[in-house]
Amino acid sequence: MTTYTSLTDADRDEMLAAIGVRSIDELFADIPAGLRLERALDLPPGAGEQEVYEELRALAARNASAEDEVSFLGAGMYDHYVPALVDSILQRSEFLTPYTPYQPEISQGGLQAMFEYQTAISELTGLPVSNASVYEGPSALAAAGYLAKLTNGRGRFVVSGGVHPHSRETLATTSAGWGTEIVEVSLAGGATDAAGLAEAIDEDTSAVFLQQPNFLGAVEDLEPLTAAAREAGALVVCACDPIPLGILRPPGECGVDVAVGEGQSLGNRLDYGGPSFGFFAAGDAHLRRMPGRIAGETADVDGRRGFVLTLQTREQHIRREKATSNICTAQALNALGGVIYLSWLGRRGLVELGELLAHRTAYARERLVGLDGVAAGHDQPVVREFLLALDAPVDAVRARCLGEGINPGYALGRDYPEYENGLLVALTERRTREDIDRLADVLGRAVAAEHARQAAGVGA
Repeated sequence: MTTYTSLTDADRDEMLAAIGVRSIDELFADIPAGLRLERALDLPPGAGEQEVYEELRALAARNASAEDEVSFLGAGMYDHYVPALVDSILQRSEFLTPYTPYQPEISQGGLQAMFEYQTAISELTGLPVSNASVYEGPSALAAAGYLAKLTNGRGRFVVSGGVHPHSRETLATTSAGWGTEIVEVSLAGGATDAAGLAEAIDEDTSAVFLQQPNFLGAVEDLEPLTAAAREAGALVVCACDPIPLGILRPPGECGVDVAVGEGQSLGNRLDYGGPSFGFFAAGDAHLRRMPGRIAGETADVDGRRGFVLTLQTREQHIRREKATSNICTAQALNALGGVIYLSWLGRRGLVELGELLAHRTAYARERLVGLDGVAAGHDQPVVREFLLALDAPVDAVRARCLGEGINPGYALGRDYPEYENGLLVALTERRTREDIDRLADVLGRAVAAEHARQAAGVGA
């Protein structure tokens, strides 16, 4: 790998002189010698701009986007169609360039966009208060954990194994600093084990974490799970996929206190994993402990409709113990893409999209489970994603499919060892019945080829 830097020795000398030192060694004189690296960095010689450009272009060409293959890959990020009007509005200078709206008199457009976004998330989740977005789904779930700790001061989190692995890892990392114990409840038949969850909850449980649908694609029966938490006085946090909420019962109606999630599927392309936005909604009782900022509607002195920051960020509070999170801003532009997309779909459109996904998912599940060497990973209801159990090495099968321009899904074994050859298949409206039939053909041949290879005793 070559490196490129635009700074010359003369530039460096000029900067050193400007701050009143004669050398880099003098600049770092206060750093103890034992902490300094007494040799040059192990880097190749510098290269010119053209050479660096060519190498970066070659590296970028190794990526495969969802435009280059027929992708059934999901696991939290989905290849939905994004209408042209989303970019058309996002790229207006009023939205693309403004800074944090601390001055409401000159930020009405941005504040109104936040307010409309919050309203949409509140309606989706069935909870009365939404913030103006956070960075992404996993950090939203971790922030919900801190809200729970601030609310009841208890020392345990009980987490369903159906919560996204990245969210569980983020929660574990952040809560380690609070000294919070995490107890994980295994899945039973693809869904959260209700009996195991109830047994894990005790009087020191601060919050219970669920996901709807869960990471294996199963639609959870939330009410029995939330009832067990409420009986112990614990909060319930549920990570939600926003698209299926058009046809599923809102989490706020199922006893959930805080609903969070990844908003990428709302008007944001995959873009190799980001950026996107996270959403965060809760009940009125948690308003002042929510992270980020909240825009509100008001009236000016002349009675005209206007918008203000009802609650500004509290994460940089001068009294550290009063801070509500370490999130210092919102993903406002990405969140605006989300509300533009939802406005484009409309209420009926969101329902129709959810119904379309459910029908195509049912067709795909039936079509693929009928293949030799392919079985259903669980029998739970699904709406956009489902688990297959292969009787051949999943990585080898995926490699064969990728060679034919099909990404068949996510290899689940890296996160769930009990599903060593599990394949998580996701549907969006971009995957047609013809695409599903092609997946069935390619996947069937790939599994059969692996069977033949194993029968012949040929190495991978």
